[in-house]
Amino acid sequence: MARIEDLSKVYERHIKLPWQRTVAGAQRIVMLVYEKEAERALRARLKNFEIATLEADKTWRTVDITDSFAAWMAGEEYRDAYFEMPEDLQLKLDAEFAGFVADRIRAALTDPAVDEDTVVAVVGAGSLFGFTRLSRVLTLVEPDIRGRLLVFFPGQYEDNTYRLLDARDGWNYLAVPITLHGGGAQ
Repeated sequence: MARIEDLSKVYERHIKLPWQRTVAGAQRIVMLVYEKEAERALRARLKNFEIATLEADKTWRTVDITDSFAAWMAGEEYRDAYFEMPEDLQLKLDAEFAGFVADRIRAALTDPAVDEDTVVAVVGAGSLFGFTRLSRVLTLVEPDIRGRLLVFFPGQYEDNTYRLLDARDGWNYLAVPITLHGGGAQ
Protein backbone atom coordinates (compact mmCIF):
# COMPACT_ATOMS: atom_id res chain seq x y z
CA MET A 1 0.00 0.00 0.00
CA ALA A 2 2.80 2.42 0.80
CA ARG A 3 4.08 1.97 -2.74
CA ILE A 4 0.79 3.26 -4.18
CA GLU A 5 0.93 6.21 -1.78
CA ASP A 6 4.49 6.92 -2.95
CA LEU A 7 3.40 6.61 -6.56
CA SER A 8 0.56 9.08 -5.99
CA LYS A 9 3.12 11.57 -4.65
CA VAL A 10 5.28 11.14 -7.75
CA TYR A 11 2.16 11.68 -9.87
CA GLU A 12 1.24 14.76 -7.83
CA ARG A 13 4.64 16.34 -8.51
CA HIS A 14 4.35 15.51 -12.21
CA ILE A 15 0.79 16.76 -12.74
CA LYS A 16 1.62 20.16 -11.19
CA LEU A 17 4.24 20.85 -13.87
CA PRO A 18 3.18 23.16 -16.71
CA TRP A 19 1.78 21.30 -19.70
CA GLN A 20 3.20 21.81 -23.14
CA ARG A 21 0.28 22.44 -25.46
CA THR A 22 2.01 21.68 -28.77
CA VAL A 23 3.08 18.07 -28.19
CA ALA A 24 1.85 15.14 -30.27
CA GLY A 25 -0.89 12.80 -29.06
CA ALA A 26 1.53 10.08 -27.99
CA GLN A 27 3.35 12.61 -25.80
CA ARG A 28 0.09 13.55 -24.10
CA ILE A 29 -0.17 10.03 -22.68
CA VAL A 30 1.08 9.44 -19.16
CA MET A 31 1.69 5.83 -18.16
CA LEU A 32 1.50 5.34 -14.40
CA VAL A 33 3.37 2.07 -13.92
CA TYR A 34 2.77 -0.08 -10.86
CA GLU A 35 3.28 -3.70 -9.84
CA LYS A 36 0.49 -5.91 -11.12
CA GLU A 37 -0.08 -7.27 -7.61
CA ALA A 38 -1.04 -3.77 -6.46
CA GLU A 39 -4.17 -3.49 -8.66
CA ARG A 40 -6.65 -3.65 -5.79
CA ALA A 41 -4.63 -1.24 -3.67
CA LEU A 42 -4.40 1.18 -6.58
CA ARG A 43 -8.15 1.08 -7.22
CA ALA A 44 -8.80 1.67 -3.52
CA ARG A 45 -6.64 4.80 -3.71
CA LEU A 46 -7.70 6.09 -7.12
CA LYS A 47 -9.24 9.10 -5.38
CA ASN A 48 -5.71 10.21 -4.34
CA PHE A 49 -4.80 10.67 -8.00
CA GLU A 50 -8.02 12.55 -8.69
CA ILE A 51 -7.41 14.89 -5.75
CA ALA A 52 -3.84 15.55 -6.91
CA THR A 53 -5.18 16.42 -10.35
CA LEU A 54 -7.85 18.77 -9.01
CA GLU A 55 -5.31 20.47 -6.71
CA ALA A 56 -3.18 21.11 -9.82
CA ASP A 57 -6.15 23.07 -11.26
CA LYS A 58 -6.94 20.37 -13.80
CA THR A 59 -10.18 18.45 -14.27
CA TRP A 60 -10.53 14.68 -13.97
CA ARG A 61 -12.50 12.05 -15.83
CA THR A 62 -12.25 8.28 -15.25
CA VAL A 63 -12.83 5.57 -17.86
CA ASP A 64 -12.90 1.99 -16.60
CA ILE A 65 -12.27 -0.49 -19.42
CA THR A 66 -12.23 -3.56 -17.17
CA ASP A 67 -15.51 -4.90 -18.56
CA SER A 68 -14.71 -4.14 -22.21
CA PHE A 69 -14.47 -7.74 -23.34
CA ALA A 70 -17.76 -8.66 -21.65
CA ALA A 71 -19.50 -5.60 -23.11
CA TRP A 72 -18.12 -6.29 -26.59
CA MET A 73 -19.01 -9.98 -26.43
CA ALA A 74 -22.53 -9.23 -25.17
CA GLY A 75 -23.14 -7.24 -28.34
CA GLU A 76 -21.96 -10.02 -30.66
CA GLU A 77 -24.73 -11.84 -32.49
CA TYR A 78 -22.80 -15.13 -32.63
CA ARG A 79 -21.37 -15.04 -29.10
CA ASP A 80 -22.69 -18.48 -28.17
CA ALA A 81 -20.97 -20.00 -31.19
CA TYR A 82 -17.69 -18.34 -30.16
CA PHE A 83 -17.86 -20.01 -26.79
CA GLU A 84 -18.37 -23.37 -28.51
CA MET A 85 -15.45 -22.76 -30.92
CA PRO A 86 -13.16 -20.14 -29.28
CA GLU A 87 -10.58 -20.40 -32.07
CA ASP A 88 -13.09 -18.68 -34.38
CA LEU A 89 -13.12 -15.70 -32.05
CA GLN A 90 -9.49 -14.71 -32.69
CA LEU A 91 -10.14 -13.24 -36.15
CA LYS A 92 -13.03 -11.17 -34.81
CA LEU A 93 -10.94 -9.99 -31.86
CA ASP A 94 -8.07 -8.96 -34.13
CA ALA A 95 -10.37 -7.05 -36.45
CA GLU A 96 -12.71 -5.32 -34.00
CA PHE A 97 -11.88 -5.43 -30.31
CA ALA A 98 -9.14 -2.76 -30.18
CA GLY A 99 -11.47 -0.38 -31.99
CA PHE A 100 -14.27 -1.13 -29.53
CA VAL A 101 -12.03 -0.31 -26.55
CA ALA A 102 -10.69 2.77 -28.32
CA ASP A 103 -14.25 3.97 -28.91
CA ARG A 104 -14.98 3.71 -25.18
CA ILE A 105 -11.94 5.82 -24.35
CA ARG A 106 -12.60 8.19 -27.26
CA ALA A 107 -16.11 8.87 -25.94
CA ALA A 108 -14.55 10.31 -22.79
CA LEU A 109 -11.79 12.15 -24.64
CA THR A 110 -14.21 13.90 -26.98
CA ASP A 111 -16.91 14.69 -24.43
CA PRO A 112 -17.76 18.42 -24.60
CA ALA A 113 -16.82 18.81 -20.91
CA VAL A 114 -13.27 17.57 -21.61
CA ASP A 115 -10.77 20.24 -22.60
CA GLU A 116 -7.01 20.80 -22.79
CA ASP A 117 -6.82 20.97 -18.97
CA THR A 118 -8.49 17.60 -18.40
CA VAL A 119 -6.88 14.35 -17.33
CA VAL A 120 -8.80 11.36 -18.69
CA ALA A 121 -7.73 8.44 -16.50
CA VAL A 122 -7.98 4.89 -17.84
CA VAL A 123 -8.21 2.03 -15.36
CA GLY A 124 -8.49 -1.65 -16.23
CA ALA A 125 -5.70 -1.87 -18.81
CA GLY A 126 -4.71 -5.30 -17.50
CA SER A 127 -8.09 -6.67 -18.60
CA LEU A 128 -7.01 -6.29 -22.23
CA PHE A 129 -4.30 -8.90 -21.83
CA GLY A 130 -4.92 -11.82 -24.14
CA PHE A 131 -7.53 -9.96 -26.17
CA THR A 132 -5.69 -7.03 -27.75
CA ARG A 133 -2.59 -4.94 -27.26
CA LEU A 134 -2.86 -1.76 -25.25
CA SER A 135 -0.38 -0.13 -27.63
CA ARG A 136 -2.84 -0.66 -30.48
CA VAL A 137 -5.69 0.93 -28.53
CA LEU A 138 -3.55 3.94 -27.57
CA THR A 139 -2.50 4.51 -31.16
CA LEU A 140 -6.17 4.66 -32.14
CA VAL A 141 -7.03 7.35 -29.57
CA GLU A 142 -3.92 9.55 -29.85
CA PRO A 143 -5.53 12.10 -32.21
CA ASP A 144 -8.41 12.65 -29.77
CA ILE A 145 -6.36 13.58 -26.69
CA ARG A 146 -6.94 17.23 -25.77
CA GLY A 147 -5.35 17.37 -22.31
CA ARG A 148 -3.64 14.28 -20.93
CA LEU A 149 -4.55 10.60 -21.05
CA LEU A 150 -3.43 8.90 -17.84
CA VAL A 151 -3.17 5.12 -18.19
CA PHE A 152 -2.88 3.10 -15.00
CA PHE A 153 -0.47 0.43 -16.21
CA PRO A 154 0.02 -2.81 -14.25
CA GLY A 155 3.40 -4.03 -15.37
CA GLN A 156 6.94 -2.87 -15.89
CA TYR A 157 8.80 -0.02 -17.52
CA GLU A 158 12.49 -0.63 -18.21
CA ASP A 159 14.87 0.66 -20.86
CA ASN A 160 12.10 2.75 -22.49
CA THR A 161 9.94 -0.37 -22.88
CA TYR A 162 6.53 -1.10 -21.34
CA ARG A 163 5.46 -4.65 -20.47
CA LEU A 164 1.81 -5.16 -19.55
CA LEU A 165 1.44 -7.60 -16.64
CA ASP A 166 5.19 -8.33 -17.00
CA ALA A 167 4.27 -11.04 -19.50
CA ARG A 168 4.31 -9.78 -23.07
CA ASP A 169 7.10 -8.61 -25.20
CA GLY A 170 7.21 -4.94 -24.45
CA TRP A 171 6.79 -2.00 -26.74
CA ASN A 172 8.64 1.26 -26.92
CA TYR A 173 6.25 4.17 -26.64
CA LEU A 174 6.56 7.95 -26.48
CA ALA A 175 4.27 8.23 -23.45
CA VAL A 176 5.59 9.83 -20.28
CA PRO A 177 6.32 7.12 -17.68
CA ILE A 178 5.64 7.68 -14.00
CA THR A 179 7.34 5.05 -11.88
CA LEU A 180 8.90 4.68 -8.45
CA HIS A 181 12.22 3.69 -10.01
CA GLY A 182 13.98 3.55 -13.33
CA GLY A 183 13.43 6.70 -15.34
CA GLY A 184 10.39 8.69 -16.20
CA ALA A 185 8.86 11.56 -14.30
CA GLN A 186 10.33 10.88 -10.90
